[in-house]
Amino acid sequence: MGTRPETARKVLLYWMDVSVALVSVMYLTLIVAHAASGRMPVPKAVAAAGFLVAFSAMFPFVHREAYDTRPRPSVRLAVSGLFAAGTLALLPADPITSTPGWETIAVLWVSLAALYLSPAATAGLAAAVVVLSSAYVHLVTGKPWPGVLLSQAFSAALMVVFMRLWRWLWWTIREAHDSQEAKARLAVAEERLRFARDLHDLLGHSLAVISLKSELAAKLSAKDGGRAAAEMAEVRRLAGESLTEVSLAVDGYRTLDLDEELARVRAALEAAGARCEIDARADDLPPAARTLLAWAVREGATNVLKHSRARRCTITISGGVLEIRNDGVTEPADRTEPATEPAGRAQAMETARPTEHSEALGPARPDAPASVEPARPGSGLRGLAERMTIAGGSFSAAQEPGGEFLLRAAVRR
Repeated sequence: MGTRPETARKVLLYWMDVSVALVSVMYLTLIVAHAASGRMPVPKAVAAAGFLVAFSAMFPFVHREAYDTRPRPSVRLAVSGLFAAGTLALLPADPITSTPGWETIAVLWVSLAALYLSPAATAGLAAAVVVLSSAYVHLVTGKPWPGVLLSQAFSAALMVVFMRLWRWLWWTIREAHDSQEAKARLAVAEERLRFARDLHDLLGHSLAVISLKSELAAKLSAKDGGRAAAEMAEVRRLAGESLTEVSLAVDGYRTLDLDEELARVRAALEAAGARCEIDARADDLPPAARTLLAWAVREGATNVLKHSRARRCTITISGGVLEIRNDGVTEPADRTEPATEPAGRAQAMETARPTEHSEALGPARPDAPASVEPARPGSGLRGLAERMTIAGGSFSAAQEPGGEFLLRAAVRR
């Protein structure tokens, strides 16, 4: 899903490229028609076609140069302006009835220049080009000057606004995607800081006391063996208490609320561009079963965000059975295992990367390298499968014949 902003950029750029290409083909057809009817000498027609093709060929490069940022006017922009002027200079003196005038070429170049200039500079340049091109067209073709001027002015204003709006649309898409990534990274960082702070609060004092008592016991070992043994017993007691406190903290950290997790998953998937449909009926499940399903929802959604390009994801919970389906399968079907494997043998996990708990809070970077490091117990889908097996449930994850990927987790009610 990380490629979607770039896909939007390509669509916007290619749409403009195709539009200019169609305009060029139309004008080339006019050149052929003028040359065939004798209204335009063949050498002049060839020159006009050459200038037109050169301008059309440079248009995509000049356009892309100013699409991501607003640079200073470049040599490419100036050269493309010369080609546009050359095309306009070869305008036939006897235009074919009911065909658009070639003066539109000047408007296309002004719309390109608008991407490089400030609004005030663009307005000044557009006014100058419109007046000069309209006057030239009037002198060469005999068209009424007011009509040509009004037509050129309207076309120039419309094309400039459209071109700048087209680029603004791409900037908005890009900034929205960047903000979602930033929010996801911030959520991960905040969760890590919170957990680090909790561990510091739990272990800071205990470890400091253990260090002091261990040092005291080492000094007393040569002088008073009894006191040294008592101090080491105290160290052992403190270490046991610290271990208990850490275990309680981690258990609390791992306790998830199913409803809250469903809401987080929906927000994360929709922020990543996937439509998420949820149908959950789990009010009758015991707390332990709801926590297991919450873990399954989190890990399943993380798997969708990291390893697929899903545009639709459905999450259903009924009778203690969770099913997560998505249409973003990227692995060949022959690399998946049947969806009937029990949790202890969830072989579909072989291709899944380990997922840290904190990373599941938001969409991961889609351009992250797909490493194949072995999954570690207690993390990712393999850890979820182990957890489900220990609790007496079942787990499977595989591609279905219809092309969807199905993650299924069942808990003991």
